[in-house]
Amino acid sequence: MTHFAAAKIISLYEQHAEAWKRLRTTDLFERPWLDRFLNLVPTNARLLDIGCGNGTPIAEYFIQQGFGIMGIDSSGSMIDSCLKTFPYQQWRVADMRELALDETFGGLIAWDSFFHLTRNDQRQMFKVFRKHAGSKAGLMFTSGPSDGEAIGTFEGEPLYHSSLAPAEYRQLLHENGFRVVKMVLEDPECQGRTVWLAQSTI
Repeated sequence: MTHFAAAKIISLYEQHAEAWKRLRTTDLFERPWLDRFLNLVPTNARLLDIGCGNGTPIAEYFIQQGFGIMGIDSSGSMIDSCLKTFPYQQWRVADMRELALDETFGGLIAWDSFFHLTRNDQRQMFKVFRKHAGSKAGLMFTSGPSDGEAIGTFEGEPLYHSSLAPAEYRQLLHENGFRVVKMVLEDPECQGRTVWLAQSTI
């Protein structure tokens, strides 16, 4: 049975948007993975940041590298912050599970966001990825290391995470037209994150 905290993710981040901004490290420990991702992205392509938060530091890094960004997040407060900080990019309040932008992108990233969905919702997200991926587009997301749910805490409240088994992620990527480029379980060089980097085969 899915933990009750799964239904509170959107309201939790909206309620504590300022705390998230204060606590979120900006030292860009993710940079090696971000660079691997950008190496798969066609020149001059636009990027779709799924669960972009307030845009710092990941979308900010992409912008500094010369890429255009479409950022989506379920928190209106987070998107307001993006609009103020990066007014020349595109930002929308949206639930990733219902995303239908009617356009494709050269790269899609769901860093520390996708894993807040239930396992069933994660399975459905691969259709969303496919729908928004342009030819040879890069795709990168973080997950848990194995099938199951994990409950952390954020500002004293339960914070939901879930993950599929690695074999199922591989199968879903294959079924939706992506090949795995690199995957590391609990990468010690990325603060223990499990990272998936894939590319559209279409």
